Amino acid sequence: MIDRDILQVLCCPACKGDLEESEGYLVCRVCELKYPIEDGIPILLVEEAKRDDRD
Repeated sequence: MIDRDILQVLCCPACKGDLEESEGYLVCRVCELKYPIEDGIPILLVEEAKRDDRD
């Protein structure tokens, strides 16, 4: 689980949108890219991101 204070500082590297934690990923609320969290560390690289499949 990512600390709330850290989440308030982080943003999506692709569009600068807010991120929220969901099932092992940080998900951008704007462009819906999903960034994996590995061993408690968010991997905020656009190349590692996946598209969110929710509509």
